[in-house]
Amino acid sequence: MFKITLYTKENCSLCIEAETLLSLFKSDYPYELEEKDIYENDELLERYQLLIPVIELNGKQLDCREINYESIERLLKGK
Repeated sequence: MFKITLYTKENCSLCIEAETLLSLFKSDYPYELEEKDIYENDELLERYQLLIPVIELNGKQLDCREINYESIERLLKGK
């Protein structure tokens, strides 16, 4: 089972879309999702403020500019 971290914030429509896209892969690539609100940690806020949502798996990240169905699938396949 994969462990995916989704960096997010409250009232973020892009974050909701990213989570919805991720859910499309749940049956083929079972994962545990950990959501981290960047406003709860100053370091995360500084790092991701303009990039959220960010999806992280095994040290690889996709930010708001890269998140789409194909890129998430590549990430899950490890390519």
